[in-house]
Amino acid sequence: MKILVLPGDGIGPEITGATLDVLDGVDRRLGLGLDYETRDIGLAALTACGTTLPDSVLERVPEVDGVLLGPVSHYEYPGRAEGGINPSAELRTTFQLYANVRPCRSRPGLSVLRTPMDLVIVRENTEGFYSDRNMHAGSGEFMPDADLALSVRKISARACERVARAAFELARGRRGKVTAVHKANVLKLSDGLFLREVRRVAADFPDVELEELIVDATAALLIRSPERFDVVVTTNMFGDILSDEASELSGSLGLGGSVNAGDAICVAQAQHGSAPDIAGQGIANPTSLILSAALLLDWRGHRDGDDRLRRAAALIGAAVDAVLDDPTTRTRDIGGSLGTAAFATAVRKAVENTVEAAA
Repeated sequence: MKILVLPGDGIGPEITGATLDVLDGVDRRLGLGLDYETRDIGLAALTACGTTLPDSVLERVPEVDGVLLGPVSHYEYPGRAEGGINPSAELRTTFQLYANVRPCRSRPGLSVLRTPMDLVIVRENTEGFYSDRNMHAGSGEFMPDADLALSVRKISARACERVARAAFELARGRRGKVTAVHKANVLKLSDGLFLREVRRVAADFPDVELEELIVDATAALLIRSPERFDVVVTTNMFGDILSDEASELSGSLGLGGSVNAGDAICVAQAQHGSAPDIAGQGIANPTSLILSAALLLDWRGHRDGDDRLRRAAALIGAAVDAVLDDPTTRTRDIGGSLGTAAFATAVRKAVENTVEAAA
């Protein structure tokens, strides 16, 4: 399996190195034949090439078996005309990675919830209020004059149908329930369109329950009754906010894995940002990117019918669970004492030594 590695900015290179350490462990354990190709993006590429996302990187994406994307500091980039392209958004729109899949599961001793959480948020990934991905040309955010800013929200039937189908297919293999989150009481046309398409897809899945819930009620119920949720499907911005909330409630934003998936391409990406304030200190928590890499292996395993890749993903997940269960082997941000590399070493050793999870 050929993986294109894009370390990114800030803590990106550190947590990417940690993730590759874990992947090397599972590769040795199961003989996966993982092969990495590393390319610069972000600020390093801007300095070297004049752009944060060189064309040569985009050309390689469809030629490899998966992409490992570190966090990027796109808020610090110059304008697009000066080479400041958001790599995350560009990959999602260029390759139609319409489903951002973010599992959230409570961690014992870390979750603040009274009852356990075990859900997956499937977020539409290519349009919505995100101004860098909802127009054919130009930006969806603009200022007619110095004191007025406007933002366009794009919702298309095609995008809603695709993400809804991804959510229902996922729910069919879990507990059989999809919650469609919306604000159609206010956004009657755009979220009305979203709900129309979700209901149409639901008709193809009579074995899966459909629930419809307003976004503010969802935000509250994630705290009060997290056990009611199985798979949540929603539009781009709502999904971004709710998945961060769910991850933090389940233990920490740094513990949430994430993949951006389309029909033929999948990009693993940490759920959090580039944290430039702690870059280079060796203290960043690499769990999110490690779990994202596991999700990538699982996606590829399902796509190719490769049970070894699915087994590898399960083994990484079990190893992360084992390391996080022990307070002495957690990273500093969640009450432990380990740095980035030491945590990765602990997970890699768990991967190599956990025979039961690999059986």
